[in-house]
Amino acid sequence: MPLTFCPHCSNALTVSRAEPSTTYPMGVNRFQCRTCPYQFVIDRLYVEEKVLKQKEVEVVFNDEEMFKNADKLPVQCPSDTCNGEYAYFYQLQIRSADEPMTTFLRCTTCAKTWRD
Repeated sequence: MPLTFCPHCSNALTVSRAEPSTTYPMGVNRFQCRTCPYQFVIDRLYVEEKVLKQKEVEVVFNDEEMFKNADKLPVQCPSDTCNGEYAYFYQLQIRSADEPMTTFLRCTTCAKTWRD
């Protein structure tokens, strides 16, 4: 955007809607200074398109060998087709520090992963 500060008083301009008219029944957008009467009508569309790249997800436990020495606890697998009674678990801090850690469980029988 080429115009973001008032040329008279150097304050930041805000976007506001002008009064409705016969040409623009909904009103037209404008830059407006909050301290002085300066106004600048926005006569064209300002659009910026930015493509964000996906964050790469790193798998914590990705191999059966990594689970060989992992702790397990007795818990029923939530899968309807599995009757597993034990699951490996690990904990990650995925939220802020004042929140408790999230426990992830992985069935020893069917390898289904869920969080507790």
